[in-house]
Amino acid sequence: MAGTRDAPTAAVVVDPDGVVSGWSEGGRLLLGWTAEDTVGRPVADLLVDPPPDGFPEGYGAGPDPTGSVPLRHRDGSTVDAVVAAHPLSGPDGRALGHVVTIQRWGRRPVIADRAFEQCPFALGAYDPELRFLWINASSGRVIAHSEEQVLGKKYREVFPEFDRELFPERDDKPYTDKLAEVARTGEPARLITVFRPLGSNYANAWATSIWPVRDAEGRVRAVANWGFDMSAEYWARQRLLILNEASGGIGRTLDVIGTAQELAMTPVPGFADLVSVDLFDEVLHGEEPPSASAFVTGETVTLSRAAQHSAKEDTDGAPGLLLMPVSHPPGSVAARCVATGRSTVELAADPGEGGEWAFGPGLASDPAHWPPGNPLIDGSIAADGLTGRITVPLRARGALLGVVAFSRTDRPEAFTADDLILAEELTAKAAVAIDNARRYSRERTTALTLQRSLLPQGPPKQEAVEVASRYLPGGTGVEVGGDWFDVIPLSGARVALVVGDVVGHGLHASASMGRLRTAVRTLADVDLPPDELLTHLDDLVLHLASDLQPAGHFQQTGESGATCLYTVYDPVSRRFTLASAGHPLPLIISADGTRTPVPAQPGPPLGIGGLPFEATELELPESSLLALYTDGLVQSRKHDVDQRIAELQRILNHSATSLEALCDTVMDAMLPERRTDDAALLLARTHALDPHHIADWDIEPDPAQVPHARKFAVDQVDAWGLEEAAFVTELVVSELVTNAIRYGEPPIRLRLIRDTSLICEVSDASNTAPHLRRARAFDEGGRGLLLVAQLTQGWGTRHTTSGKTIWCAQTLP
Repeated sequence: MAGTRDAPTAAVVVDPDGVVSGWSEGGRLLLGWTAEDTVGRPVADLLVDPPPDGFPEGYGAGPDPTGSVPLRHRDGSTVDAVVAAHPLSGPDGRALGHVVTIQRWGRRPVIADRAFEQCPFALGAYDPELRFLWINASSGRVIAHSEEQVLGKKYREVFPEFDRELFPERDDKPYTDKLAEVARTGEPARLITVFRPLGSNYANAWATSIWPVRDAEGRVRAVANWGFDMSAEYWARQRLLILNEASGGIGRTLDVIGTAQELAMTPVPGFADLVSVDLFDEVLHGEEPPSASAFVTGETVTLSRAAQHSAKEDTDGAPGLLLMPVSHPPGSVAARCVATGRSTVELAADPGEGGEWAFGPGLASDPAHWPPGNPLIDGSIAADGLTGRITVPLRARGALLGVVAFSRTDRPEAFTADDLILAEELTAKAAVAIDNARRYSRERTTALTLQRSLLPQGPPKQEAVEVASRYLPGGTGVEVGGDWFDVIPLSGARVALVVGDVVGHGLHASASMGRLRTAVRTLADVDLPPDELLTHLDDLVLHLASDLQPAGHFQQTGESGATCLYTVYDPVSRRFTLASAGHPLPLIISADGTRTPVPAQPGPPLGIGGLPFEATELELPESSLLALYTDGLVQSRKHDVDQRIAELQRILNHSATSLEALCDTVMDAMLPERRTDDAALLLARTHALDPHHIADWDIEPDPAQVPHARKFAVDQVDAWGLEEAAFVTELVVSELVTNAIRYGEPPIRLRLIRDTSLICEVSDASNTAPHLRRARAFDEGGRGLLLVAQLTQGWGTRHTTSGKTIWCAQTLP
């Protein structure tokens, strides 16, 4: 076709009858017809749509002696041409016909043709049926066809695979459909297409513009396109998109394994086909990783496979077998990365074979951009089905956490130097997140260990209630809170049930919880009523907040704003007394399933000061179910607290023979899978003490009544079959009754209780409390309480609204 481009015109001589009488060589080059084919035939045979009167006489006359005419090519295609007709006259002025000149439609000077032909961008023109009209040399190199091979042929006939292999970035139509749409609508279009040229192992990205080509009448006579290879920019943008996805997708949870899985899944399949993350066991356990200086070249490195993901796996499924040991032998790439701290790229074949490093787009293909030692040409990885692998040490804050391997299996593109930079950036982002998760895991484990050590390790020995309890910390990513509970045996066979919640999370909340629990136990030993105990606890919190006031920017104490519910159950009277410092009230359910309302209002939280706490007393039926809980069990973002409490009430109404099983049922039903706060639950089923295990006697304030009291106690102990305890019981009754008659005020009462221990109580109306003192050699008194303390396992004073009670307890066989 070079001759056609250089020929200025094709000349045709037409006689007055419209018959061709002359045909130039340019006509053959332009339309394919020879002089033998055309001379003697009507010129109208050359027209695609001949007019009824044939080729019009004087065509082209007037101010514009040209016109656009579709002509028939010998191969059947249509050639849009510009035709100019000039009259031909003899010497005598007689008309001899016309000389018709024909050029391709839209012809420009030869220098313009050469400019478009030599343009470095791919240019092409197609008729409305998408037949090739013209392409330049750059376009021919892209499609690997010459102009002669494609002219007159339809795009889809030459490249049927393009409809499947062209992937528009911003359009859901194949590229050829986009060409046809522009030809049909006359609207230009721009798009980016990604495809792999024939004979190439690398996908290229092309920025393409498509526009309609119109004739002088405005009709769309062709479609043209223009495109240039923007692969370097496109793949750089794709790397930025992967990094952007990594910024939002890696480190979403404070979990080492979860973060490793996010690192494994983010680059697949956009960057790699297989990613594995191997970590040291110390990192998985939240401990400090081994020092980098501990590893030298030539040693086997043992890690654990924390995550692995392949493009062949279901992205919704598990990312591979996890926590399996992986040994990297001496001399392996992973072992060298651990020892040297440097990344390594392995390629199955040298992309530069043939003298060029022209693999992939952009400057990344230049070997000068590779760091020293990269890449390694290692054909052995091909045996593993890999075309390339990048191994990067996982480092954060100077600590070596493990190694990450990015592998390609299903794509022929080799890794580039820019790919190494991307792999290192992804690993660096994940390393910080994994180290944060490791540090959080260590702190959370420490806080949880501290908290569990401060919580009751088992139910104490007592028969007033049957208890079961559960404590669950917040989910992954949530620090340990300050929820706690306790079961405290009290004098007189009573038991205290306590539950509380400290504001805040972490080690500070656990330590604050430990201080409050210790304070409650200390105050409970004094046998204070619930309202008085909370008052003293409130004062203690205020003192702690004052004593521990930070001088700098330290965290304030967490006891301020804490809540506490303190309850006492007496199995002798079945009386249940409670007081609340800002804590939810307990749920009480009788044996027949009916709920017993609690006519009380929670007082202010601890640390407010100056406000009173009120005690409420109820009489409970035997086998009543008590439920004490923290707000983490009933709080929800989707439901009101009252609705959640009603739901808890419904679950507790279910009959359950085992409190342990009921605890599991409640926790499973009430707590979501992803909880944001810790929760504590304490269930207790009350028992009433057998009346036959209780004996009491009113004593007149007369020293002569002491022998009668001793005899009453011995007879009752013998009746219970506790003859071995009779001697000690006689002595302590004698001492306590004597002290009450001598120093107390009437009425005086003696009570014996047979529980897990043998309890002796003497009550009087005096508020004075006895205390141990050291008696001198010739003192006549002062040895009674010392004797009681030595003969029994415990003694104390309990103040009441009408006086006091002195008690002591003996352990039974």
